[in-house]
Amino acid sequence: MQRRKFLQNTIATGSLIGLGGLQLTSCDANKETTISILHTNDVHSHIEVFSDKHAKYPNIGGVARRASLIESVRFENPNTLLFDAGDIFQGTPYFNYFGGELEFKMMSKLGYDAATIGNHDFDNGVSGLHKQLPHASFDFLIANYDFKNTIMDGRTKPYKIFYKDGIKIGVFGIGIKLDGLVDPQLYKETNYLDPIEIAQDMSNLLKTEEKCDLVICLSHLGYYYKSNPDYISDMVLAKQTKNIDLIIGGHTHTFLKKPTVTRNADDKNMLVNQVGCWGVNMGRIDFIFDESKNISSKGTSIIV
Repeated sequence: MQRRKFLQNTIATGSLIGLGGLQLTSCDANKETTISILHTNDVHSHIEVFSDKHAKYPNIGGVARRASLIESVRFENPNTLLFDAGDIFQGTPYFNYFGGELEFKMMSKLGYDAATIGNHDFDNGVSGLHKQLPHASFDFLIANYDFKNTIMDGRTKPYKIFYKDGIKIGVFGIGIKLDGLVDPQLYKETNYLDPIEIAQDMSNLLKTEEKCDLVICLSHLGYYYKSNPDYISDMVLAKQTKNIDLIIGGHTHTFLKKPTVTRNADDKNMLVNQVGCWGVNMGRIDFIFDESKNISSKGTSIIV
C-alpha cells in the first residue's frame, strides 16, 4: 500500500541484428510502425572526442559526434526516443569546473527524452544535483528513490508515457542502493525502496492499467554480478518481474554488441542492454509493431 501510494544510417559495429528469439509474430511490412530507442549510460562527463592517440578509443566519442548520429537516426525514423541510464556526472574536469551544468545543457541540445539517476550523480550531493536541474529540458525518472525529505522532492517522476505514431510507450527508472556507494551526507534522507517490488508495481501499472504497448525500464542497477549472482542486477530484475519489454542498464560499464534476450517471470522473452561507458557507444533497438501491435525487434551497439 505504501509503495502504491508512493508510485501515486548510423555508424555501427555491424548492421542491425534481428533478435529472432523475441519475435512474437511476423509483421506485415506494409502495415508496420517502427519505434527506435537510442540510449547511453555512464557517459561520466565525457564531452569531447577522445584523442587520436588514445590507446583504446582513438578519435571516438564526444557530444558532437553523438549529435550527428542521433540526427541521422531521427531523420531515418521520426519515431525515435533517446534515453540515458545514469552516471551522467563525474569523470573529467568539465564536471569539476561546471558541476554538471554542461552535461545537462548538452543532453538538452541533443534532445534526450528522459534519464534516470546513477550513484555518481550524487557526487555534489542532492543539492548539487538539484542546482543543475534547470539546465535539463528532459525528465529524470526514478521510481525507487523517495526524495520526500530532501531538496529533490517533487523534482523527479517515477515514470513517463510517450506517444509515437499510435504506439504508447511507458518508461520508468530504477536506481541502485546508495548505501556503501555514496557518502550518506551526499544523498541525505533519500529513502531507497526495493527495486524488484517497485519495478513490478511500475510495469503492472504501465502495461495493465495504462495499456502501454511497450514498457521500458531505465536502470542503474548493473548488468550482472558473477561473484554474487543473487545481488540485484538487471538480469535478476528481468527474471523476477514481468511486463517489462526492455531494460536499459548502466553502472557496471558492460559493453554488449547487441541486447541480451532473456526470460522474465512469465517465461516470456524480453531484452536487457548496456553499452559500456564514456559515450563511446550508443545503443539502438528497433521495435517493429504490426497493425495488431504484435512486436518484433532488432538491436545493435553503435560506435559514436
